[in-house]
This record gives sequence, C-alpha cells and structure tokens, in this order.
Amino acid sequence: MKLSKTEEELMNHLWVLKKAFMKELLEVYPEPKPAATTISTLLKRMQEKQFVGYKTIGNMRQYFPMVSKENYFSTHINGLIKNFFNDSPGQFASFFTKKADLSKEELEELKSLIEDQLNQKK
Repeated sequence: MKLSKTEEELMNHLWVLKKAFMKELLEVYPEPKPAATTISTLLKRMQEKQFVGYKTIGNMRQYFPMVSKENYFSTHINGLIKNFFNDSPGQFASFFTKKADLSKEELEELKSLIEDQLNQKK
C-alpha cells in the first residue's frame, strides 16, 4: 500500500521522532502549520493502512511508525522497477545513471557500492 504525499511527509516526521504526541508532530512542521484536525485525519488514515500505531498514555495518544523507512522505500522502488522498467533493475540503473546527472565522484561511489555487493555474492 502507498501513502499520499502529505502522509509521506507526516511519516517522515514520525520516522525521525520515532514516537510522538500530536503536539510534537505539529511542532516539527514549518509555518504555516497544518491544522491539528488535518494531522489527526492523516494519522487515522495511516492507522487504517497499518503504517502508524499508537499507545494511549493518560488521555493522549503517542504515535509510532509500524513500518520502517527502509522497508517502505524498498517496496516503493521495487514497484517502480516492476511497473516502469519491465521488472529489470538493470534498466532502472541505466536510466538512473543517465538521467540523474551524477558527478564523476557519485558514479565512482555507485561503482564501489556495486563492487562491494558483487564481492559479497562470491
């Protein structure tokens, strides 16, 4: 399941904070801050999608992510590869390296990462 852009923004705040009350979530937003009702609605939708959980402390809810950032984006990237690159990581890598306007240093870093992965597969 996928999050909307506004849900992803809220999720990013939760990933950083690890757990937070509504007040803490509102504090991390830049001005103009969203309404508390907006954040509440987003949290409810994200709970229904099983991305966010909460525990009740007194009469307040402390929210926490139920999905790690790494797992969410891994699933998202794999979906992109499947849907737009014929399920070919090679086509994705080719597109990315050509269209991302990477510097020589960035390409060298990618090369090193790939070489490390190849060495681990031996």
